[in-house]
Amino acid sequence: MNPKNNQGDESLSSNSPTDEKTLLDVLADRLTPVMPPETQRQSLRNRLLERVADSAARHEGLITRRRGEGGWRKVKAGVAMKLLWSSEEGNSVLLRLDPGASLPEHRHRFVEEAVVLSGDLQMGQEVLGTGDYHVSPPGSRHRKSVSHEGCLAYVRGTSLGDERTVALEVISGLLPYQGPASATAAADGGEWSEIAPGVAHRILRSADGVLSRLVRMAPGSQVEAHAHERDEECMMLEGDAFLGDILLQAGDYQVAPAGTWHGLLHSDHGALLFVRGAAPCA
Repeated sequence: MNPKNNQGDESLSSNSPTDEKTLLDVLADRLTPVMPPETQRQSLRNRLLERVADSAARHEGLITRRRGEGGWRKVKAGVAMKLLWSSEEGNSVLLRLDPGASLPEHRHRFVEEAVVLSGDLQMGQEVLGTGDYHVSPPGSRHRKSVSHEGCLAYVRGTSLGDERTVALEVISGLLPYQGPASATAAADGGEWSEIAPGVAHRILRSADGVLSRLVRMAPGSQVEAHAHERDEECMMLEGDAFLGDILLQAGDYQVAPAGTWHGLLHSDHGALLFVRGAAPCA
């Protein structure tokens, strides 16, 4: 591109605004496009297409759900869910409760884990807030749950989305037997351990070779590429990060089924993720 003659133009004088946008606008107005030779254009196009094909091959099998994508399904009055993924260990969903809405007593068929993304959720005498984690083992029983301010939560290992199983869980929840105890990890508690420069994790649950944890990344930090021996779920809680060439932002979800591969994980601005799987991170 060739700059046009700008002699005598006061817009570039020392008294002009110097913010980045103004300078870019001035420069863009004074640049003339130059068409590269056909051979160079074709070479650039071919390299771009090769890069796209390589990226698609490396990310094959990964399932990404954007926060603003997908439809909500009514569970009951004031309660809705968005299905993210289904597996033999239950469904992964976003669960939304309006202020004052509630869920009935029920008994869990799977290991159910939840992270409150916003709002509050009261289960019996326990009140969960933003960032709190709650896990309920199979056979455990939840009393009636209610949100006073409204709530958005990520829940995995739930029967929501399967009406028959939900009905069985509700009926079983009417029995007085409490079953195994549930556990809660507050957002501001726990111990963090460094797993890479600028990257730390906090283990929330470890059982049967599966880790559920929070992963915190400082701006500019990264985690090496890795393969997955078993399914790995990732919910972006805060910030953003690239998983290979795929950008995840707050509220986005991704699952890497067993046998898939994650490229280099890096964050430009910092990130906080919930990760469940056997791989080192995300």
